[in-house]
Amino acid sequence: MLRRLIMVALLVGVVLIVAAILAMLPVGLNWWSEVVLFLKGSVPVVAILIGLLAVVIGIADIKDQIEAKKEESEEEKKKGSQS
Repeated sequence: MLRRLIMVALLVGVVLIVAAILAMLPVGLNWWSEVVLFLKGSVPVVAILIGLLAVVIGIADIKDQIEAKKEESEEEKKKGSQS
């Protein structure tokens, strides 16, 4: 049953890819100019999202470094007080 479902999903995926390619060709629906327009419009949005993700990752990294320094200094204090 699972194999059949996977095969159906694969077949649907291939059909949709072929349909999309045919829709962009001049002999099909001739949507190439709309696809290019969409891609041009999506570039700034994608750039903003990637930039936001980079900022979030950078802030998390800085917080991790600060936390690691705190833990390191606490361990040194514990070792110093035990000696």
